Amino acid sequence: MTLRKPDFKRINEYVWEISPDFKEGMRVPVRIYSSKKLLDQMDLAVFDQASNVATLPGIQRHSYVMPDGHSGYGFPIGGVAAFDTNEGVISPGGVGFDINCGMRLVRTDLTVDDVKPKLRELIEELFKQVPSGVGGTGFVKITKDEFRKVIEEGAGWAVRKGYGWEEDLERTEEHGCMKGADPSKISQRAITRGYDQIGTLGSGNHYLEIQVVKEENIYDKEAAKKMGIFPNQVVVMFHCGSRGFGHQVATDSLNTFLNVMESKYKIKILDKELACAPFNSPEGQNYFSAMKGGMNMAFANRQVILHRIREVFSRTFNSDPEKLGLRQVYDVTHNTAKLEKYLIGGSWKEVIVHRKGATRAFGPNNPEVPKCYSDIGQPVILGGSMETGSYLLLGTKKAEEETWGSTAHGSGRTMSRAAAKHQFRGDQLQKDMEKRGIIVRTDSLSGLAEEAGLAYKSVDEVTETCELSGISKRAVRFVPIANIKG
Repeated sequence: MTLRKPDFKRINEYVWEISPDFKEGMRVPVRIYSSKKLLDQMDLAVFDQASNVATLPGIQRHSYVMPDGHSGYGFPIGGVAAFDTNEGVISPGGVGFDINCGMRLVRTDLTVDDVKPKLRELIEELFKQVPSGVGGTGFVKITKDEFRKVIEEGAGWAVRKGYGWEEDLERTEEHGCMKGADPSKISQRAITRGYDQIGTLGSGNHYLEIQVVKEENIYDKEAAKKMGIFPNQVVVMFHCGSRGFGHQVATDSLNTFLNVMESKYKIKILDKELACAPFNSPEGQNYFSAMKGGMNMAFANRQVILHRIREVFSRTFNSDPEKLGLRQVYDVTHNTAKLEKYLIGGSWKEVIVHRKGATRAFGPNNPEVPKCYSDIGQPVILGGSMETGSYLLLGTKKAEEETWGSTAHGSGRTMSRAAAKHQFRGDQLQKDMEKRGIIVRTDSLSGLAEEAGLAYKSVDEVTETCELSGISKRAVRFVPIANIKG
């Protein structure tokens, strides 16, 4: 099928719209938050997929695309959509295969001068202690029955087992546990794939990075101070999700939905990758319960990785993690479906919000935001490429009003993985980055080539667009000095 470019209606400098006339069956317009430059960089499949999403039953307001949007499976990555809980659907393509792929940021009391002499030792030890790559297994050895408790309890299970602090849970989205996860709705194959992967990064665009805060990169000094960020500080950011477990949960549900969608529920879709079921159907609720299990596994996974980071820093600097100031700033997910309430047509309504490669961005005084951040808004951790840097942003009330409380999740690809591997060599990239002061450790040089900085959009332009469109605001920019690539 030949893809065509839509006629964009310019709502303002950073918001564009595709009319429902673009494609037969569209129930709502597509709304894209983007600068003109970023819009021109988006592949045509983004607009095709976002307009397909706009045809799904029960969709509310718009099918949204964030500034980092690029084509994905069914939904575009950077896609956001909310559905009526009675008439609408739930779709694994709107969550993604890596359920609760997300970001965690950890501050320290160390400066770059403290860390530089031990940086190589630090990254080598982290590389040993936090397994990465395809199929990596973790040091947490549990039975499949115990793993079912992880599915139900999330990061709380890890903290209860000694892998973290209670305050970590307070600074994690949903306190690190989606209530209502049901292990009985999850296949044995999914459990077999996931029970030995707690505490592992995985592959692809997952990473663990040591970063530095430069004084000129603190945009909101007051908010930075509240989050424990200061000039020349060293922080640790990492990105990972539910590994093979979440992938299997999604695969199982997609197969189920394809079998019942048209025959049982008379739902016709334009792309089988948008396989869905009514949210309130038995199949829809089974997936929702299983997806929550995927969320909880990922929360536990990141919690255990944080524990390993604290251990490594403690040994390297011969000091207690608390004395080193290794406190979690926040943990946020960007692949999920959640029940949330919004003002629609003058009254509050509960909808099922799908965020696929998009981050929750609630504003100040929202009850879901931790009390310590209530007056500044929810922290948003936005990862860039390993060559450029990453951001800490804050959610806004405008995002709650316009985008179902959502913003971008990263810089977003401009080049396919295959194209990146064709253009870049992993070994040369590793040498070039080291010359520029960024140590890189990886399990796969070909995987490293896929993640070259030029394969991504400008993280600065993405975050500036988020700020100028009002859906999040910049607080701090981080610069990488060492990276473990999955």
